[in-house]
Amino acid sequence: DGIMERIPNTAFRGLRQHPRTQLLYALLAVLCFALTRSLLLTCLVPAGLLGLRYYYSRKVVLAYLDCALHTDMADIEQYYMKPPGSCFWVAVLDGNVVGIVAARAHEADNTVELLRMSVDSRFRGKGIAKALGRKVLEFALVHNYSAVVLGTTAVKVAAHKLYESLGFRHMGSSDHYVLPGMTLSLAERLFFQVRYHRYRLQLREE
Repeated sequence: DGIMERIPNTAFRGLRQHPRTQLLYALLAVLCFALTRSLLLTCLVPAGLLGLRYYYSRKVVLAYLDCALHTDMADIEQYYMKPPGSCFWVAVLDGNVVGIVAARAHEADNTVELLRMSVDSRFRGKGIAKALGRKVLEFALVHNYSAVVLGTTAVKVAAHKLYESLGFRHMGSSDHYVLPGMTLSLAERLFFQVRYHRYRLQLREE
């Protein structure tokens, strides 16, 4: 469910992060008016473009979900419980799983990556995500890792504020991240864009 939320978020909210795409869409509307002199057709251009954004966001996100369900989320024990330096936690409320988070070690640079954080939308605002994040930080401290890192394509400001409240520093962003499931076709490049943000929390100096 958390992954499926990315469809409207990326298609609509995410457009605000890409001014060049906004400009391109505006130029297409102007071009439509110049060629047709029809206000009706010109007004339909934005609706059509947003519809295409939703279609391609859904296409890519569903491919990403399929990839997740056939890799790490298909065998959590194998991916996160057996390898040293990795772990997986669930938040349980009234007998129901309402949140998850994972940690995976990168021995090359002595860091732990925070992964798969998600909280059921019905239970957000209760501190569950922050508690899950702290579990990863405690895990990294106990196992003497020097830092915790994460990458996110989250559009909502609340997600970024959460990471910052846990002590993470924003290390930069990129518009060239290739999400698993992307085909990089021309149509996809026009109607699906994500901005990838990197965060880091330094626990101790090497």
